[in-house]
This record gives sequence, structure tokens and C-alpha cells, in this order.
Amino acid sequence: MTPDRLDRFARHIVLPEVGGIGQMRLAQAHVVLVGMGGIGNPALQYLAGAGIGRLTVIDDDVVALSNLQRQTLFAPNDVGRPKALVAAEWARRFDPALTVVAHVARVDADNAAALLGGADVVLDGTDTFASRLAIADACVALGVPLTSAALARFQGQVANFAGHLPDQSCYRCFVGDAFDADDCDTCADDGVLGAMVGMVGAFAAMHALRVVLEGRTTLGDPLWGRLVVIDGLAPSLRPMFIAKDPDCRTCGCQA
Repeated sequence: MTPDRLDRFARHIVLPEVGGIGQMRLAQAHVVLVGMGGIGNPALQYLAGAGIGRLTVIDDDVVALSNLQRQTLFAPNDVGRPKALVAAEWARRFDPALTVVAHVARVDADNAAALLGGADVVLDGTDTFASRLAIADACVALGVPLTSAALARFQGQVANFAGHLPDQSCYRCFVGDAFDADDCDTCADDGVLGAMVGMVGAFAAMHALRVVLEGRTTLGDPLWGRLVVIDGLAPSLRPMFIAKDPDCRTCGCQA
């Protein structure tokens, strides 16, 4: 690492749980973020801040004025512009040493391999079950770990899944087959507190870092299949273990 990079990440390097070996691993990693909304914004900020060397951001939406209450990468002059492009521009300005790629697209069965393949971890911050399940199914097929993050009003859910491994559950083991549709509630319907999405997005970034550092440092325990429920009103954190479903049509054959 060059002197300026050593100085930039000094607070990581002095952490025994990360250290120089961990920081080098972060610099070599590729993280794909799907969804540049309320969860994706802070997740991108903290992953870029951590020095993830290659970042791919994917979103098919454009910035709206109502997004600015919680999506803090965007400003009023970004309204109408693609979120993925604006987010990528921010990351390049923040750290020109990073490689940042943007795709204005929606992940589906036809493009998943091209968009997600080769990642060390995919962080899903999308807001419909159809999108989450398409991404989760693709991750299992591609052998890519998944950090799943979701939010409803004052409750967040974050978990790491590795359904491609024989003894690990996938996201579909958690939610089942009933949600393969764009029919879930939205922030516009239910409302959302900006600080709450910031909390969930930062927690998701922390989980993605655990995956990247697996086997390299003591922070690298992905906690596969352990869903953390974040209650923003109490506040509290409650872990839940998601068992592998032997009949799961996505990962059951991996049992």
C-alpha cells in the first residue's frame, strides 16, 4: 500500500480485527450493490469508505424529490437523473482509487449472470420481493454470497446467505415462494424515517465486510443464515436463525 493509502485507512489497520491483511483484502474485493435507494446509499458510502477496491452499483430508477429525505447521496439538481450514475459519480469523487461501475438496469433472470457474476458478495437493498428473490436465486446459481437488507417502517432485517453451500440456507428458505411478485408495501404507502434506513444500510455494509474478510481476519465471520431484526422504536436487535429448507426450489438441491 502506498503511504497515502496507509494514512487513509490507518484507523482500520490498527484494529486487530482488520489489520493490514484485512485492508489489503478489502482493496482487492468486488462488491455489487443492487438498489441505490435508502439502504443502498449508506451502504455504498461505508463500503467506499472501507476501501472496497471494485464497486458495481445497479438501479433502474431515477432520483425523485421525495428521495432526498433519506437518500443522502443525492441533491436537488440530481432529480430526474439515474440513481446508479449519480451514486457512481459520488464514489469516484470520494475515492478516485476505486473502480466504480454503474448499470442502469433491473436484475432479472436474463441479465443476472452478467451483472452479478464474479462478485465477492452482492448487497441487495431493493424494495420488492420479486427483485429480492430474483437476486437471491441468481446468487445461489452463481455461487455468490448474498447480503440481504430490507426495511418496513421502523423494522429492519439484515442477513448473510450462502445458499450455494451444502449446509447453508438461502433467502428463499426464509420467505418461501409466496412473494414472487411486485406486491409488497412501499415507503410511499407506509412512510419511512431517514435515520432508520441509514442504520439498516450501515449494518448491511458491516455484514458485507464480514463476508469479504472471511478467513482473513477475526472480523470475517459471515454469520450465515442468522437474520438480525432491527427494531428502531425500542430500540433493539434480535437475531433469528434461518434453517435450510430441504424442499427449497432454489437451494434444496445443494443439501
